[in-house]
Amino acid sequence: MTSGTGSAGGTSGTGGTGGTETSGSGDIVRTLELLWDTGRRPSRGPKPGLTLDRIVEAAVHVADTEGLEALSMRRVATELGTGAMSLYRYVPGKAELLDLMLDRVQRPGDPAQLGDGGWRSALEAMARATLALYRRHPWLLRINQSRPLLGPSALDGLEAVLSRIRPMGLTDSELVSAVVMVDGYVVGAARTQVYQEEAERKSGQTTAEFYAAQAPFLEKIMATGRYPVLASLAEDTWSPDFDHFEFGLQRILDGLEVLVERRRGEATARPAR
Repeated sequence: MTSGTGSAGGTSGTGGTGGTETSGSGDIVRTLELLWDTGRRPSRGPKPGLTLDRIVEAAVHVADTEGLEALSMRRVATELGTGAMSLYRYVPGKAELLDLMLDRVQRPGDPAQLGDGGWRSALEAMARATLALYRRHPWLLRINQSRPLLGPSALDGLEAVLSRIRPMGLTDSELVSAVVMVDGYVVGAARTQVYQEEAERKSGQTTAEFYAAQAPFLEKIMATGRYPVLASLAEDTWSPDFDHFEFGLQRILDGLEVLVERRRGEATARPAR
């Protein structure tokens, strides 16, 4: 469930990279109580103003600014100007905190962002919002989200997108699969973009400079005739101006459109009872 509009929400199982942390690895029941605000609340703590919301917000800030590797109960406590033990009055530990963070960053935006042009515009908006989410919170790519806990943000987002795409005329399982497919594509594209930017920061070398450094050697290789197709490609084939993300997204939606039209044709041809 990873979308700026919350729309890819029910698909977090496709998200992440099998990285340094795993969602759903804490106390499942207690985490769900915290997500849905149905469990016990802590008595007033020693630090006035400390709340679960503030703890989650501080944790997200730490992950955004310092990376997921910096996240710990002690580091979040320092961010809040309190002791680590005071945080345990609100959340059992780091594993549960991580699930609260995941749900927090997925909070749906304005439902109107999904557009009013039918299922295709809704999935397009969902995909772009999900990509933007990963760009804002790159640490999401370090989390194995194969077993997500379904909090309010995740389900709100999934409800929003499914309500928009239900007119596709697919089965319920196919509708969910369509969302999963788009979300999985976006996660892969986001990983490429975020990791590329990370490489640029760490190396001090832009991607264009990186490939330019290889150009003289590759020109010699191409001249050998070993790779005739590659050698025949236009010079602007690898231009950074080409939007690979949008190209791939539109082709996925084209494929879904073929299926939608086929189902409509089958429904029309089916004899009335």
